[in-house]
Amino acid sequence: MKVYICPHCGWMRVVSRRKNVECFKCGEPQMTMTRLPYEKVGQMSEQEREDYVKSWLYIHGRG
Repeated sequence: MKVYICPHCGWMRVVSRRKNVECFKCGEPQMTMTRLPYEKVGQMSEQEREDYVKSWLYIHGRG
């Protein structure tokens, strides 16, 4: 399982086999794969996920 994040809106999505992953929230045609392991995402609280998204967008110049 791989975790992807939308570089436009920050929505996260988990997929198993796909390489071309689109964002169902904003329509971005290609999401970016994160280095975050699926197991870690499963253990994160909603607040931790929101914090991760905010940090990711900030680091990548989109926040």
